[in-house]
Amino acid sequence: MKEENKSLYRCGWSVNDPIYIEYHDNEWGVPVHDDRLLFEFLVLEGAQAGLSWLTVLKKREGYRQAFDNFDVEKVARYTQKKIEKLLQDPSIIRNKLKVNSAMTNAKAFLKVQEEFGSFDKYIWGFTNGKVIQNKRATLKDIPARTIESDAMSKDMIKRGFKFVGSTIMYAHMQATGMVNDHVVECFRHGEIVRHSGLRSE
Repeated sequence: MKEENKSLYRCGWSVNDPIYIEYHDNEWGVPVHDDRLLFEFLVLEGAQAGLSWLTVLKKREGYRQAFDNFDVEKVARYTQKKIEKLLQDPSIIRNKLKVNSAMTNAKAFLKVQEEFGSFDKYIWGFTNGKVIQNKRATLKDIPARTIESDAMSKDMIKRGFKFVGSTIMYAHMQATGMVNDHVVECFRHGEIVRHSGLRSE
């Protein structure tokens, strides 16, 4: 975090930990179009279910090491022996359903890539390829799910993805910049609008 950024106004959820501040200032809400990073967020969002996002962020590097830097083709080929090894790894969240879902989702992810050319093209289709520029006055104005995340979740479940409920997928949309949910007073709100090349509606 840059020294001069300490006095900037940020979304309230981000101010209590340096890891959160770094993530908020540099990643959250920035449009992602890289399939490797989209897969990383998909795995991490699934791992977060029932936990805080900060818990996941603290283990992010551990996940990158454990999951071959989120190489989707490698993860799709994981054997049960590999899964058992991961479940002994303290650097990740050792939940059997969540670890297994990473392999399941990798296989579904590859099928989507084959059908659409990229996962990026598929997932951004739910917003017609555009960032939804919101103008939230407070954190209370941010919903847990939307029509878009409902549609995304329903389609992904049909395609065999796990841990992709609407609330999880809306968090995924926020993280990967499909929506700009920085509150309007936050210094990042306007930066994301400019980064996206769009005006806030």
